[in-house]
Amino acid sequence: MVKKEFNLLPIKNDYVFKRTFAYKGNEDVLIDLLEAILERKIVKVTIKNPEMVSEKENGKKFILDIKAELDDGTIVDIEMQTADEKNIEERSTAYISRMISEQLQAGEKYVKLNKAIFIGILDFEYYKRNSYHNIARVRFDEIKEDSYVYMGYKDQDEIASRYIEMHYIELPKYFKKNPKIKTKLDEWLYLFSGDEEKMEMVKRKNKKVKKAMDTLERISLDPKEREMYESIQTEEFLQRISENNFKEEGRKSEKIETAKKMLKDNMEIKFIEKYTGLTEEEIEEIKKQI
Repeated sequence: MVKKEFNLLPIKNDYVFKRTFAYKGNEDVLIDLLEAILERKIVKVTIKNPEMVSEKENGKKFILDIKAELDDGTIVDIEMQTADEKNIEERSTAYISRMISEQLQAGEKYVKLNKAIFIGILDFEYYKRNSYHNIARVRFDEIKEDSYVYMGYKDQDEIASRYIEMHYIELPKYFKKNPKIKTKLDEWLYLFSGDEEKMEMVKRKNKKVKKAMDTLERISLDPKEREMYESIQTEEFLQRISENNFKEEGRKSEKIETAKKMLKDNMEIKFIEKYTGLTEEEIEEIKKQI
């Protein structure tokens, strides 16, 4: 393998991920990935939100997930998540709700509703399940004994709604399995390994993976693309610092209030120092203020 003289941008970054799979002319690449995840044939896909970034009210940029419509009208929302923000359950529920509500205009009949699928590719472990690809649907609970009525059904309905489906692929679990390339999904998940040797291997096996890799290389070589990537990364980094500082300030103010109460209760400074983590000098300054 010829060593590259440049570093590939990380495919698991949300900007790079969308730039690769929502790239104009890469619809067949997205189809191949979706076919691998959903295990179904897809004839056509239309990107519903081709724009890359949007802005919040405060002017900060955020990356749009990939929203696509399949040939049968199914709406799919697919996103890459690298940081565990402890909100995947809420996030996917909100996305599904939005995908459902946006379909119907006021007064339209519910029979026009199309299926909505959320796909989250997660670079962290989230669910306590012994599986790297978990599929969730709206199912009925087991029948309670006091509600049982014999109606003669041999095969009972298990799915309450066929309009909602969620897929969660947890990459760390997948690579813990030390998988071999057996399926199309294996080929695509190897692309997210970060291992260039593995990526080159699947590039040779799957033409669509090769096309995705070629796009990734083209993006990585483009100064404007790298500038956009670095700009967004810097903004996100500064945002995290700001949030952490805010939390730290909040904790500090709590410590000060606690110290004031302890001083009012005539507790010893050494004890307050040990309990709050404030220095003796800081506690003496607080003492002057009360």
